[in-house]
Amino acid sequence: MSIVVKSLTKIYGEQKAIDQLSFEMAQGEIVGFLGPNGAGKSTTMKILTGYLTPNEGNCKICGIDVRENPIDAKRKTGYLPEANPLYYDLYVKEYLEFIADLHNVKSKKEKIKEVINITGLEPESRKKTGQLSKGYKQRVGLAASLIHDPEVLILDEPTSGLDPNQIIEIRELIKKLGQHKTVLFSSHILQEVEAICDRVIIIHHGKLVADDRLNQLQMKNKANIIKLKFAEEVRPELLEKLSLANSVHRLDGFQWEIESDHPSELRKQLMELALQNNLNIVSLQSESQSLEDVFRSLTNSTKS
Repeated sequence: MSIVVKSLTKIYGEQKAIDQLSFEMAQGEIVGFLGPNGAGKSTTMKILTGYLTPNEGNCKICGIDVRENPIDAKRKTGYLPEANPLYYDLYVKEYLEFIADLHNVKSKKEKIKEVINITGLEPESRKKTGQLSKGYKQRVGLAASLIHDPEVLILDEPTSGLDPNQIIEIRELIKKLGQHKTVLFSSHILQEVEAICDRVIIIHHGKLVADDRLNQLQMKNKANIIKLKFAEEVRPELLEKLSLANSVHRLDGFQWEIESDHPSELRKQLMELALQNNLNIVSLQSESQSLEDVFRSLTNSTKS
C-alpha cells in the first residue's frame, strides 16, 4: 500500500481534530479527501507528511513509518499545502533549484526542465514567483512537490482560489500525474472530485464517515426514488394505489417520480401494473445522488 493510516488521533487542547481515523490507498489511486471546514483534513495531511505528530495511531508512506523514519518517508512524498509557501523574490527556476538542492536531486537542470514542462510553467518560468498569477503559483507549488520524483502526492486544496480555466488546467494535470503516482487531494469543489476521482474518503468531526468508490457511494446513499416515463398519459389514481409507494409525484402527463422503501419490489409492481392496464413504459430507473447530495447527507449533523 502507498498510504496506510491506522487509528490516527490528534488532540488540540480539549478538541479532537482527528478521532481514530483509518484508511488505506493502493499505488496509482487518485482519491478525493472530503469533509466540512474543521473536519480534520489538513491535520491528517500534515501528519502524513511529517509536519505534525499524532497523539495516537500511526501512518506509513510506501511501507515507511512516518514517525520512526520521517526523512525516508518524505523522500517518497510530494506535498502541496493549502497555503502554498513560495519565496516571492526568487525567480521560478531559482526557487526550483533551491527545492531540488533540499532534496539532493541529481541531474538538477534536467529535472527542473522536466517539471516545468509537466506543469506548463515554461511561459512564466523567467519571472519571479511573486509576479505570477494564482494559477501559476499553484503550478510552481506542484512543480516543487514533483522535483524529487515522489511516489505519493498529497495536495491540500490545489485549486483553491483559481478561476474556471485554471481549475480545468490543474484538474488535467492531477489526472496526468495520477497515471504514475498515488494522489490524495482535498477539495471543497465537489464537481472537481467527481471529474478526477473514482474513490472518495469523507471525514466529519475527525471521524471516517465514508470510504468507497464514487459510484458505490452514490448508490448506497441514494434516495429510494424511481423515475418513470410512460408512452401515454396515466391517471394519477392508478399509481397512487400502488401499495409500495410512499409518495407519487407527477412531473408531467407522461413522467412520474415515486418514492418507496422497497424500490426493487416497486419496479416489479410497476411492470405488473403496466401489463394489466395495457400501458407502455418508456423508461424506469432509480435516481442516484450527486456527490454533493451524498456529502450533505453524511456531514449534515452538528454533532457526530
